Amino acid sequence: MTAERQKWILLILLSLIWGSSFILIKKSLEHFNPYEVGALRVLISGIVLMPYAISKRKLFPKRHLKWLIIAGLTGSFVPMFLFPMAETEISSSIAGIINSMMPIFVIIVGSLVWKFSTTKRQLLGVLISFTGACILALGGGESGAIKIYPILLLLLATLLYAISTTTVKSKLHEVPAILMSAYVFSFVLFLPSLIALVLSGFFRDLSLNRGTLEGLGFVAMLSVFGTGLAMMMNYKLLSISTPLFASTVTLLMPIVAIIWGILDGEQLTAQQSCGALVILAGLIFLRSKPQPVKV
Repeated sequence: MTAERQKWILLILLSLIWGSSFILIKKSLEHFNPYEVGALRVLISGIVLMPYAISKRKLFPKRHLKWLIIAGLTGSFVPMFLFPMAETEISSSIAGIINSMMPIFVIIVGSLVWKFSTTKRQLLGVLISFTGACILALGGGESGAIKIYPILLLLLATLLYAISTTTVKSKLHEVPAILMSAYVFSFVLFLPSLIALVLSGFFRDLSLNRGTLEGLGFVAMLSVFGTGLAMMMNYKLLSISTPLFASTVTLLMPIVAIIWGILDGEQLTAQQSCGALVILAGLIFLRSKPQPVKV
């Protein structure tokens, strides 16, 4: 399989997995507070990947430890708390718009910190898709006052994702994707997530009943698929593409979230359909190469 085909398959799979994470977060918040959801999400991922990380401990890239910590904290730890915290106060539509800003942050961070180059065509493709994400997210007919604090939390989370993405591409491209995920969740983030879970009061208030077990089931799915597996795929995508291309997954995620809404009984509006088409048009524009002019 060519790298070009592989990166598009990974992009679609990541969009499906991460786009489904919103409903899993929503279901998890019915049983746990945002801090417990964030800590459990990271901790369970670490537990699942721990055996593999231990078996490959001799390959641990000690010279890259600083960058592993930065990438782990900014991409796989802090945002896991920020998103549940924000989603308790604002609609998923607003969250979808802000999350779709990641390619813009990637362009900013990449150019300022890592000196990545970006073409005008890439910029235009991202802006077209971001416009579509706004149309799609606002097409659900949700209303309510805009709250600044949760929006700032989501902006920070999106910025941190961009920092992690560009760091991985610049400093950790030599580390295989599965190893990087195993090391990040099992060695770098395991202890911080355990401490966070203790401080959240999870063990103090834990009561093994049907509701708790149901909540743990939702968090476990979110952890295994939406965190552990998804981050492996994301690291692999970064190794064969650019940070800007990898970040466009956030533009496709709202489409998946809308599909889940339809399956949950919501109606698809004409505006949402239009927004989805604009997103896809922008990605096609981003993918296609201008044809040379014959003279």
